[in-house]
Amino acid sequence: MTPGTALRVVHEPDTGIDLDAAERAAGQLLRALGISTDSESLSGTPGRMARAYAELFTPRPFDLTTFPNEEGYDELVLARAIPVRSVCEHHLLPFVGVAHVGYLPGQRILGLSKLARIVEHFACRPQVQERLTKQVADWLCAHLDPKGVGVVIEAEHSCMTLRGVQATGACTVTSTLLGTLREDARSRQEFFSLTGVNSA
Repeated sequence: MTPGTALRVVHEPDTGIDLDAAERAAGQLLRALGISTDSESLSGTPGRMARAYAELFTPRPFDLTTFPNEEGYDELVLARAIPVRSVCEHHLLPFVGVAHVGYLPGQRILGLSKLARIVEHFACRPQVQERLTKQVADWLCAHLDPKGVGVVIEAEHSCMTLRGVQATGACTVTSTLLGTLREDARSRQEFFSLTGVNSA
């Protein structure tokens, strides 16, 4: 990305959404599970299901806005507790939590709201938390060229709390560190300290 230009970010791949087909399939799924949709309260449920999943799988496009690092700022920039909502690709059940995303600037700095947009961009699709964490970090590294990137995600997975083992309250923590935040122990410790995550 050349200085002064903005990168337009859209969901990829854009395969299109067929809400009518999704609604028919949702109705078939409910009936196959023994749930009748004939009552007034359930007749609109297949359509609501289709629209809900379409919303979960469709991130908003955004412009990746960067600015020259004219002051030569070289300390950690961190956005804490960015809300995360995604869907487990194994059961299509939601997982929710927070992401802590930080970077050590190079020649460019990033509009702070874009850190949340990038998290949303990769969360709006069937996911596993490990991949989501790495995708956010790799993408920032590739498009911002910082000296280091750190991403920590803490989330509760309903596929683990509402079914199966039913481990209510269990939280899964994943992290990806790149560049200086991975290689330098002091920078790594500062990142984990500021996120509130114990790295020990």
